[in-house]
Amino acid sequence: MTLSFTRTANTSPTSEERRAEILANPGFGSHMTDHMVTATWRQGEGWIDAALEPYGDITMSPAASVLHYAQEIFEGLKAYRHEDGSIWSFRPDKNAERLNASARRMVLPELPVEDFLTSLRLIVEADQEWVPAFGDGEKSLYLRPFMYGSAAFIGLRPSTEVKYSVIASPAASIFTGGPKPITLWVAEKYARAGAGGTGAAKCGGNYASALAGQIEGAEHGCDQSVFLDSSTHTYVDELGGMNVFFVMKDGTLVTPELTGTILPGITRLSVLELAPEFGLTPVERRVPIAEWKDGVASGDILEVFACGTAAIITPIGELRWDGGTAPSTAGEGGGEVTRGLRERLLSMQQGRTDNTYGWMHQLV
Repeated sequence: MTLSFTRTANTSPTSEERRAEILANPGFGSHMTDHMVTATWRQGEGWIDAALEPYGDITMSPAASVLHYAQEIFEGLKAYRHEDGSIWSFRPDKNAERLNASARRMVLPELPVEDFLTSLRLIVEADQEWVPAFGDGEKSLYLRPFMYGSAAFIGLRPSTEVKYSVIASPAASIFTGGPKPITLWVAEKYARAGAGGTGAAKCGGNYASALAGQIEGAEHGCDQSVFLDSSTHTYVDELGGMNVFFVMKDGTLVTPELTGTILPGITRLSVLELAPEFGLTPVERRVPIAEWKDGVASGDILEVFACGTAAIITPIGELRWDGGTAPSTAGEGGGEVTRGLRERLLSMQQGRTDNTYGWMHQLV
């Protein structure tokens, strides 16, 4: 049964002048829109109390499950305004599927796909004036659905009450002046996730566990860190929040296979499906870090890039580790394939090219 959402408008919304000021320079994740979506799940009752309501603080018990046992998950996707004023999102059905996969791993209730999509439509419809104008660079409205255990009980068990919510925030490109190659540090002392753990779930603990490696990378002058498998510390997993790709001399487009420790990114999936358009054969396999180090020097690896919702596609330049470096394969804005894939995805998301694959979903 699909949820029925009540709607309560914010009677004190952000002024038009203030909203225009924010949209001129939104940053990323700094400003929230006027509304939020909420719903509650209770054991024995299922999903209830679904609502669109004014954005506001969350009240919870100090004994809430999420605060003690980190039983929570989230998603991230963007809404884009097209030239005719309509608003679209990129493959939100895949975000819904991944949310439910994460929920199964974290022992949280699944949310029906249609209810997930309805929650997105509701908040975007209510706050559509927060969606940046078509043609305003790479700006979008970032949507953050999330779910957490809210039952007040100190004891290790699945929460008997769960909250679901969606908030939204206008977002600019994380790049100023176009994408530039990032320098990466190989985090050899830290692992993002382990075999049998929660690496394939989009839960906050995976990102918190990446922070120490990120800081270590920053201390060595790097933009981000790349993490290795926790068992042998020899195979590439992913960055703290992005998947990695290699354009190979032999005509393959290689990315680390999903072993359970890597998040199955929606952009990652889309890049694999777009590879044939660029004359490349997509390959998912384990990638030794030694292959990366040696391959850029030998010319077997032509380009390296990372991908994710926030940055879409990011060229990767120099790779550094304790005791050595591997040179960059990227030019000022990345290699030909990196630039081509990025433009292909962005033009589709912004509605500048046809919805060839049926990946775009109209929200308003």
